[in-house]
Amino acid sequence: MRTSALLAPVLLLALAGCTPVVALQPADDAADPACATVIVSLPDTVAGLPSRETNAQATGAWGEPTAVILRCGVPSPAPTATLPCVTVDGVDWLRDDSGDPNFVFTTYGRTPAVEVIVDSDGDPDVDNDGASGLEALTDLATAVQRMPVTGKCVAAEDAQNLGG
Repeated sequence: MRTSALLAPVLLLALAGCTPVVALQPADDAADPACATVIVSLPDTVAGLPSRETNAQATGAWGEPTAVILRCGVPSPAPTATLPCVTVDGVDWLRDDSGDPNFVFTTYGRTPAVEVIVDSDGDPDVDNDGASGLEALTDLATAVQRMPVTGKCVAAEDAQNLGG
């Protein structure tokens, strides 16, 4: 009886070590209360990938190896004509594909901003048939929608009409 009582904690530690913690850096404004609202609402799966434990405040990770990373509290981006804006389930995102197959999506019109990094290399679920990251953004939309909206993307022709 004593032997099994001593082995139980060791077995639990061994099982807990099967999925290592994802080491991330928190964003500068990770302590913003709006980020806490997002983080407690994150889904258990994103793009069909299971959630992973992270070591940094206001972060999330999915997949093993990690294919989707979320960081809340990044600086809100300024208007840009170089990055396309995509709207997914009511959330505007700037899409930076300069690191393809890694795509960085940053919320536009929400303060602080949320950044989602999608590594679509080698995982067909994350790639979503060439729409790199859209399935992940769809799965994260409900949590990110909890952030207050301070602006929204406009089409280039609409921006020209605003100025003239």
